[in-house]
Amino acid sequence: MNAQKSISKSNNDEISDAQNELLKKVRQIEIKTLGLSNQIFSGSYHSAFKGRGMSFSEVREYQYGDDVRSIDWNVTARYNNPFIKVFEEERELNVMLLIDISKSAYFGSGNKTKHELIVELASTIAFSASRNNDKVGVLFFSDKIEKFIPLKKGKSHVLVIIRELLSIQPKSSGTNINQALEYFYNINKKRSIAFILSDFMSTDYKKSLQQASKRHDIIGLHVYDPLDIKLPDVNIMQVIDSETAESIWIDTSDKKNVLDYNTAYTKRIESTKKMFSSIGVEFKSISTTDSYVQLLMNIFKDRSKRK
Repeated sequence: MNAQKSISKSNNDEISDAQNELLKKVRQIEIKTLGLSNQIFSGSYHSAFKGRGMSFSEVREYQYGDDVRSIDWNVTARYNNPFIKVFEEERELNVMLLIDISKSAYFGSGNKTKHELIVELASTIAFSASRNNDKVGVLFFSDKIEKFIPLKKGKSHVLVIIRELLSIQPKSSGTNINQALEYFYNINKKRSIAFILSDFMSTDYKKSLQQASKRHDIIGLHVYDPLDIKLPDVNIMQVIDSETAESIWIDTSDKKNVLDYNTAYTKRIESTKKMFSSIGVEFKSISTTDSYVQLLMNIFKDRSKRK
């Protein structure tokens, strides 16, 4: 009995340590990304995305220069004095994060994996949305729908999202953006701002992207590692596909081998960019070694200018 109690206590201690470590990581991400969203993005974010329309606010007396088309004739007749209707933009938006958690997203050759960059990007966007009183939801996907967190407001909800971002374990290894977009389109009937955060190791989803973009404002955020684009000169190296577990040996001293590898990746991403552009959907790329602060600032500023 004493041995069983000791084992049980040990297991509980391990669980407690794991939970404490997770909470510590959540807190670290909160401090970093909440600070960025508060100091840098809140104003830019607010002006970058249009509200869902105009809603009636109040009536007030007509003033010189007011649009006569806004006159409320019923109130005007009642008080025998011209009054106009005042409208304000409905600012509340729905922000959906479509997060790729396939095995390839967890790769990193430097100080940060692609998934770690995705976590920081998603957290900063979520806090910016929360600051603007918008609802935020998340769809985690691999080549399956891994988890869906419905739209909801509030900082506590964002913290739940961050915790899930840090702790979720994918059940499958591949990537299926087509399935993710179809699920998102079917489950989310209200217009949303949707960010797809992925390394885009998936093809054949143009039709579903086209369909989803007719209802939603979609932005593709392509996250990549420097080794995705260019192999280092290390003579013989093994390259493993993290999604299929297939591996090949490449002689990096052979320029043709390196060029073929680099060209294949570049062609696929260029093809993805062209597909997004042909549909009218924004697509941006960012390396794990780049500043995502500047990336988001540029996206928000560019959108503000286009309004």
